[in-house]
Amino acid sequence: MSTTAKKRKQQKSQGFTAEEKAAMRARARELKAAEDGESAVRAALAAMAPHDRAIGKRLHALVKASAPDLSPKTWYGMPAYANKDGKVVCFFRNAMKFKERYATFGFNDSAKLDDGSMWPIAFALKKLTKADEARIAKLVKQAVS
Repeated sequence: MSTTAKKRKQQKSQGFTAEEKAAMRARARELKAAEDGESAVRAALAAMAPHDRAIGKRLHALVKASAPDLSPKTWYGMPAYANKDGKVVCFFRNAMKFKERYATFGFNDSAKLDDGSMWPIAFALKKLTKADEARIAKLVKQAVS
């Protein structure tokens, strides 16, 4: 068993990690607060490491341009974008959030991405190329169509 696997097994036996507990506390604060979503997303981005912040800012601009009807908000402390019903359609999880090796851009079940019996709902991001941006913009548009 690798060192990483042993560490995860120990963490699971000890309950939630510190990062997971922090995310749950952030979610509880979000539910209590009637905070402006744009300000909350900007604050979440500002708290990220520079590399993650750069990706997050670009994704924020892409989502706003691709789906202007989505409302920015934070979700478990992460930048997220909700439909008119308040359901999160897509989100950005920075790599440092849970000490992972890559950031994640994902979609929730309210996204209209169904394609047969199986389709991707999350994407690992180490950087954003123009092709990546075009693909994300297309997926976000589809998610709200």
